Amino acid sequence: MADVSAARTKAVFEFKSATLPLIAVILKTSDLDVLAEALDAQLADSPDFFEQEPVVIDLSQLPEHDEEGEATAQIDFAALRSLLARHQTQPIAVRGGNDAHNAAARAAGLSLAAMPSAPAPRPPAPPAEAPAEAPQIIREVPVPANGTLLIDKPLRSGQQVYARGGDVVVTAVVSFGAEVIADGNVHVYAPLRGKAIAGARGNTEARIFSTCMEAQLVAIAGIYRTNEVPLPDPVLGKSAQVRLDGKKLVIDAIP
Repeated sequence: MADVSAARTKAVFEFKSATLPLIAVILKTSDLDVLAEALDAQLADSPDFFEQEPVVIDLSQLPEHDEEGEATAQIDFAALRSLLARHQTQPIAVRGGNDAHNAAARAAGLSLAAMPSAPAPRPPAPPAEAPAEAPQIIREVPVPANGTLLIDKPLRSGQQVYARGGDVVVTAVVSFGAEVIADGNVHVYAPLRGKAIAGARGNTEARIFSTCMEAQLVAIAGIYRTNEVPLPDPVLGKSAQVRLDGKKLVIDAIP
């Protein structure tokens, strides 16, 4: 009888590992009123951007003390879940917090997630103009080897998409202050006004393509160029590609 029961159990379900796309919301303040205001401002133009996608709350950049040297307040994770759910996300886990954060998160029904391994060094970006309290929203999506991630919605300032393990194609505007990153090539079939980073893990053959090159920063395998050096007229605002020639970035017009 036990053998029959075990056989039936095996027949109706299986446990398998799964790789899922997740958004990480990196908090830089524990003040939920400030956070709510920043989220409302950043996502006002695209209220349905996330479409009920799962979210990991990242506390790794949360300061331990405020400007007066006082310990930062504990986070009301139940209220934080409601706040993020209001913006069409589903918070499922917390990472990067201390023991008190982890205990409070578990009490609020959230799981604990391990911090990912550090990626290859990336080029330093120009100083951000956004206030320090603004949340950074990262959409990190693993793709199959030689695969392609498609983004068909605008990327707003403060939003970052990272195609880990493949190429990324964006068919909407990449706004100033937004980042699009890929281990392979970056294709933007729209104005590229933010930052584009190809070959994020050292692929020197990767390239960046855009139908309207106005980038704040372009980088391939750690070699980068910012808009502090203006783009030449033949490529500014036009179709162009960025490639590496040895240790030098070359930007060519695409006829």
